[in-house]
Amino acid sequence: MRMPTKQQIRYQWERGGPVITWALIIACVAVWLVEVLAGFLSPVLQNWLIVQGMAAPATMVREPWTIVTSMFLHAPNSILHILFNMIALYSVGPELERLMGHWRFLGLYMISGLGGALGLMTWGVLAPGGQGWRYAAYGASGALFGLFAALLVVYRRIGADIRSMLVWMAVNFALPFVVGGVAWQAHVGGFVVGGLLTWLLVAGVKPWRGKSLKWRMQVYGWGVTVLVIALILALNTANPYAGLL
Repeated sequence: MRMPTKQQIRYQWERGGPVITWALIIACVAVWLVEVLAGFLSPVLQNWLIVQGMAAPATMVREPWTIVTSMFLHAPNSILHILFNMIALYSVGPELERLMGHWRFLGLYMISGLGGALGLMTWGVLAPGGQGWRYAAYGASGALFGLFAALLVVYRRIGADIRSMLVWMAVNFALPFVVGGVAWQAHVGGFVVGGLLTWLLVAGVKPWRGKSLKWRMQVYGWGVTVLVIALILALNTANPYAGLL
């Protein structure tokens, strides 16, 4: 398969093609291949890469970059994790990218991933016996569930039939409890934050509904980002490991 030329990428960009969606897929697959290669070279190196990049409530505030790096890591010893997530991304990404525009779609994706981190931090506080603070996760699922929520909000807004989507989302939410070892907390956090941001964009404050989508994304996007970061910092005050690590 040949790589697309600059002219082809520009053509897709100008016509609302899924340029950012493909860029995210390529980035996630590239990182996964690095993980796999590291495993062939040294299992210790592979483990170090994952540990350094995954998001853990106990260290998230001290190592905030892990909120981003964890979104591009996937289980290196199985193709199912990366395959399922990338199929999910391609199933909803192009439609949202076309509706929102490239950069606004990327903003929604990253803010939803931040929501996934908030879900992990919330579990750190709520989990019995403090076990949530010792939890760690990686994968694009938090951001993806934000996209699921966004599409649900948009389809509901335009009156489209969402019954099949609701069934599909219910299966995805139930999957962690069947399979095990899946960070459902990040799924919930990403879903809530992505849904909230999209609801604000399509409805939100009544006097602002006439503003451009670009303006609304700037105001609501940064507003939700600041709110989520503030909540993460507030939850971290209950972190028993904050002063130890």
